[in-house]
Amino acid sequence: MEKQMRTKVVTATLTMLALGVTAGCGGGSGDSSAAASSTGPIKVWLSNNPEEIAWGKQMVKAWNADHPDEEVTAQEIPAGKTSEEVIGAAITAGNAPCLVFNTSPAAVPQFQKQGGLVSLDQYDGGTDYIESRSGDVADQYKSPDGQYYQIPWKSNPVMIFYNKDIMKKAGIDPENPPLSTYDDFLATSRKVVDSGAADAAIWPAPTSEFFQSWFDFYPMYAAETGGQQLVEDGQATFDSDAGQGVADLWSTMYSEGLSPKEAYNGDSFADGKAAMATVGPWAISVYGDSVNWGVAPVPTSQGTAPEDTYTFSDAKNIGLYSACDHQKTAFDLLKFATSEEEDGKLLEMTGQMPLREDLAGTYPDYFKEHPEYKLFADQAGRTVEVPNVPNSIEIWQGFRDEWSSAVIFGKTSTDEALSTAADKATELAGQS
Repeated sequence: MEKQMRTKVVTATLTMLALGVTAGCGGGSGDSSAAASSTGPIKVWLSNNPEEIAWGKQMVKAWNADHPDEEVTAQEIPAGKTSEEVIGAAITAGNAPCLVFNTSPAAVPQFQKQGGLVSLDQYDGGTDYIESRSGDVADQYKSPDGQYYQIPWKSNPVMIFYNKDIMKKAGIDPENPPLSTYDDFLATSRKVVDSGAADAAIWPAPTSEFFQSWFDFYPMYAAETGGQQLVEDGQATFDSDAGQGVADLWSTMYSEGLSPKEAYNGDSFADGKAAMATVGPWAISVYGDSVNWGVAPVPTSQGTAPEDTYTFSDAKNIGLYSACDHQKTAFDLLKFATSEEEDGKLLEMTGQMPLREDLAGTYPDYFKEHPEYKLFADQAGRTVEVPNVPNSIEIWQGFRDEWSSAVIFGKTSTDEALSTAADKATELAGQS
């Protein structure tokens, strides 16, 4: 899978050593009601990619210039196996920062269960602020108790990048390669590999981390179902014709050698080893002029019109953590960081899509000057988030384990794998 993508998506992938030496916002207030209304200096964590660090530094500088008594100190999220593990350990230790600008929606149920997150609804106008900024999409980020423990911040709606030069070498129209239906996708993939134009048609990570299914199964499932989540109303949805269709497509890709079963050490798309990649708008700046790329929506069985196609959001949100001694300052900073002005700077500096209603209409000059991002802005209005349910990560890990066994390695049948994963998902979603 693409090396840059893994960096952008979920993790800081070094060691957990830095966690122990990182201070949060004090050790957590003994009086939570006092903390909720308290103002003062706070610390925040930023994502570890250069573009977001640059955005975060300018945002903090602007805040500090006008709030000398509420100074913000920012640092990159400490290194660890995953961001989720680092944050979870900080919650347990009582030294989480006030805000984390890299909170995975999948981890929110666990962080909430740990008592690590503050409900944003408690603040005057908090609920209205979230819902007016993000519109209907905000509903996907509510917790089962009806409250918001995260603010929808930014998304990287997943689409298919393709290498025009490889397509042309394979005898495929480089400006309009057939990719809209499953049959088209398979036929194009076969041409790429059979012609020798590339080693692989597309090379998703065949590894076992819980989040890998967000970049092979979930975008196509979202598209095929018109926006259905993995779990809805406490029940797994994917043991269905739609889920089976996506599984069968990927099973064919692997069994025919169109997608390798081995992990690629690097970026297969950038290196010309794969003709396609499943990526978000961050890829535009990453690949730039180094790859002659085009973009298309993820395929569906019958070929859904682009303007009706859903995909996975790949969102990162902001959480306010209960260890914070000055939570009122943290909430005010959260609103400042997600204001129309700062969202515009985030878009300009990172190419990521703020989860803001009518994005293209809010920043028309940006999209006029950067038309290559317009497709992603349009796609951002039709995204599906991971379900906000108990044991979310365990559900995804169980799904990934079954997917790997059946779809990637062919050890079990796909229908058996989906049934087993669905039963486990429903059971886990029903637990507190």
